[in-house]
Amino acid sequence: MKKETAKKYLGYLLKFGVPLAITVLLCKSLFTDVRPAEMWHIIVTQCDFWWIALALVISIFSHIFRAMRWRLQLQALGVNPPLFTLVLSIFGTYAINLVLPRLGELWRSDFISKRSKTPFSTIFGSMVGDRLADTVTVFVMTVITFFIATTQMSRYLDDVQLVESITAFLRSPWLWIGIVVLIGLFWWFMVWKTEIGFVVKVQGFLRGIWKGFAAMAKVRRKGLWLLLTLCIWGCYFTQLYVAFFAFPFTTDTVAEFGILAVLVTFVLSSLSMGVPSNGGLGPWQWSVVLALCTFYHVGKADAITFANTVMGMQTLLLIVLGLFTFACISIQTHRQSLTTKKNS
Repeated sequence: MKKETAKKYLGYLLKFGVPLAITVLLCKSLFTDVRPAEMWHIIVTQCDFWWIALALVISIFSHIFRAMRWRLQLQALGVNPPLFTLVLSIFGTYAINLVLPRLGELWRSDFISKRSKTPFSTIFGSMVGDRLADTVTVFVMTVITFFIATTQMSRYLDDVQLVESITAFLRSPWLWIGIVVLIGLFWWFMVWKTEIGFVVKVQGFLRGIWKGFAAMAKVRRKGLWLLLTLCIWGCYFTQLYVAFFAFPFTTDTVAEFGILAVLVTFVLSSLSMGVPSNGGLGPWQWSVVLALCTFYHVGKADAITFANTVMGMQTLLLIVLGLFTFACISIQTHRQSLTTKKNS
């Protein structure tokens, strides 16, 4: 019993403690090269918050477009929740991820599962498909940016030794042996006929995930789905592009290097979101600072101030949207409770 408890808490530590530690350490290190007073002075004297406000409005639209895209995937499963409910689920996801990384996706799946009376595994599978689409999009953007900005991207890959690491990883025979073994075990587990209750439940859960994931291929309006994907990532890019005009030094960067400077910064910051952290806090700022300082000669204090201001305001927006979401859910639950009492 003690071993099971220890494993349980170790799992919680790895799942939530490590991302929190990464967030704290990276955020703390951002202030080693700039004094808070200096950063505050730059913000007060140079920041045009109207551009930041416009970036935040664009950010809200990205969440709405994401809800619209997910709705198409759910409709392919025969699930058709109201768009407003899906928008709330997206707002809530990002707010929860600020506190407990990746838990927001589980909450989103559970929230829609209960509202639509659909198995959690099926909704979760569609959410996995939604996230996979983002991964593919980031990969495509990275490849395109590599060809457009070969010098900057090659230097970045050399600095982080990414190419060598990936090559060594792919050449390892243990990787391919492990993949074959895992596929074989998964296939055997899924076709294994058994009356063991736990195994049957796990098999049913995995089939539900696959059903939700495979629904991406059954989306009827694929053109609209692709358009919404472009809208989501177009909003992300435009949001950062607009934010560049909030400070004189980033405005000068755009004037000197053009939109390419924003694109390179955007791709590196998108790649950083794969690092486990609370809502991207820490890794996102570091990638932006890396791009601005290394490639576009922005002073470190200025770059850190820009990154922290943009991420800080974005975080504040997510908190406000999260409060709005849970207030709406509370009101809806109260109204349903009153309706139930009246009908009983």
